[in-house]
Amino acid sequence: MTTVPAQVRARFPEISSRTWEHPADRTALTAMRKLTGFDQILKTLSGLLRERQHRLLYLASSARVNDRQFADLDALLTECVEILDSPVTPELYVMQSPMVNAFCIGMDRPFIVITSALYDLMDHDELRFIVGHELGHALSGHAVYRTMLMHLSRLAASIGFIPLGGWALRALVAALMEWQRKAELSGDRAGLLCCQDLDTALRVELKLAGGRHLDQMDTQAFIAQAKEYERTGDLRDGVLKLLNLEMRSHPFSVLRAAELNRWVDRGEYGRVLAGLYPRRDDDSNARVADDAGAAAKAYRDNFDESEDPLVRSIRDGLGGFVDGVGQTAFDVAENVNRKFADWRATAKARYDEENG
Repeated sequence: MTTVPAQVRARFPEISSRTWEHPADRTALTAMRKLTGFDQILKTLSGLLRERQHRLLYLASSARVNDRQFADLDALLTECVEILDSPVTPELYVMQSPMVNAFCIGMDRPFIVITSALYDLMDHDELRFIVGHELGHALSGHAVYRTMLMHLSRLAASIGFIPLGGWALRALVAALMEWQRKAELSGDRAGLLCCQDLDTALRVELKLAGGRHLDQMDTQAFIAQAKEYERTGDLRDGVLKLLNLEMRSHPFSVLRAAELNRWVDRGEYGRVLAGLYPRRDDDSNARVADDAGAAAKAYRDNFDESEDPLVRSIRDGLGGFVDGVGQTAFDVAENVNRKFADWRATAKARYDEENG
């Protein structure tokens, strides 16, 4: 069991959350961040969404972490805040629950909740990964944008009586859940940047799958399950895999471990440790088209490399069509980005004219 000493862990001044965001997650976030003022509208609405009520609920029913309560978690949160150079330190609560879980909620002031079952299951270093994962959610603003998507889902549900509306709603929800699963992969990357030990991060995924019995599990065998899962079965199994994932908010633990391992193998994690990462000052210059291109490439690469029988069959039948889809996604995103830029320029010119 490897532990990186605190004094050895790298810190990342001014690091942008785009560093750890999965390409598909980053594309959605960049596009929504371009909607100037939308965050503030949602944060204002959060009062109507009982955010204050939720905070009061946890304040009354859970243990708020500080130097006198769960001081070990308090120290870990401080470490993670320093490593990711977070402008704020979110509140952290421990909630009594037999469910192994952790989450980040709230829009105006996001806060983190860890269940007692998760606290009992993980050791100190594994909890560092968990806290870093949730801090990554807070810094990416996932809570804000998830709320917006929740409202869009409810709006779609209100027109479900329209013919084919049910299928349209299901497609929308499936798309939103796919984005949320990618957001969880982003959180895993943030967790790894905080603990800076891949073995620790993978142990978390092992425990989420098989419990505390690490002596009965093997990391390499666990990751090998992902490859076996992907290539097993026929076309029917490929469809069943999609159905199994459809309404899940989190990817399966085996697949999360494999994805985190790939992030390290591709050298992206190493580049961040070397200080090669985007800074927050450059966030305003991020382009939707660039992120959409990266997302399209990520999906295309996964498609090209997949051994899933359903994907393999589609790939064999479509030939070069997938590359065309990726380029089309890039072109659409470029067009959207250009329209946003035109709209902002027009609005600014009108404002300048009216206000002298």
